[in-house]
Amino acid sequence: MLETLQTLDRRWIFLAMFLAVAVPLIMGTTFPEEPSDQVMAVFDAVENLPDGSNVVMALDYDPASEGELQPMASAFTRHCALKKHNIYFMTLWPQGGPMIQRSTELLENDYPETYKGKYGTKYVNLGFRAGNEGVIKLVVEDLKKSYDTDVQGTNLNDIPLTKNLKNIQQVDLLCNVSAGYPGSKEWVLYGSAPFDIPTVIGCTGVQAPIMLPYIPQQLTGMLAAIKGAAEYEQAIINAYPELNDNLAAKEGLKRMGPQLVAHVLLICLIALGNVIYFWERKQGTS
Repeated sequence: MLETLQTLDRRWIFLAMFLAVAVPLIMGTTFPEEPSDQVMAVFDAVENLPDGSNVVMALDYDPASEGELQPMASAFTRHCALKKHNIYFMTLWPQGGPMIQRSTELLENDYPETYKGKYGTKYVNLGFRAGNEGVIKLVVEDLKKSYDTDVQGTNLNDIPLTKNLKNIQQVDLLCNVSAGYPGSKEWVLYGSAPFDIPTVIGCTGVQAPIMLPYIPQQLTGMLAAIKGAAEYEQAIINAYPELNDNLAAKEGLKRMGPQLVAHVLLICLIALGNVIYFWERKQGTS
């Protein structure tokens, strides 16, 4: 057996890894996650708000990061919808508009009784504004200095949700999903830290170490990479068991399935390689 493995064509290993990723992905295989304390802090920040609270959803990413971050944005949106929160969408990225649209479609399609036909009274899309952290500095002081209209060109004074909203210091929670600059760090530095705005974020894996020092003082909690998204989805499903049969509520969990199988295969291959190595050494000394 070991002699055969010594001369095994590496293409068999490539095939095994391909199947380890492809099969769970195609079958939609999911595995239970155990939400970490940090993820539960994010969950509690949304869950403990009274129903119908005001939440800013800042989606600062583009299609290049969609695979990692869209499950977070969808989970935030779904959780807010379950709590019937009022949602203010905005983005600091010019490519962020379609990302917001995915979330607004989720509201309309999955929770029509609360959000369908309720634009302006239950949710509003403020769209993109150029200026990076300059926009944040304005919206925390005077929203209408940066946004005078929504994405449809309607004056904010004519929209019930924004008519009496002076700035985002008045909202109950800020949720930010970020792929880089401008994003989570800027929202913390110019929003949550100086004005004590309760803030939770979701970010890419490479951003997570940068944001860790801000927890728990400036940040309530953080979702890091697809793992964080999957744990957050699991926390929501634990609280709302009716979602367990909803595949759309398991985007992150479905993407963690192939990773888990591939990682197990990789560990097994490493262990097997070490067995072969030490066996060869023993053969050489005997």
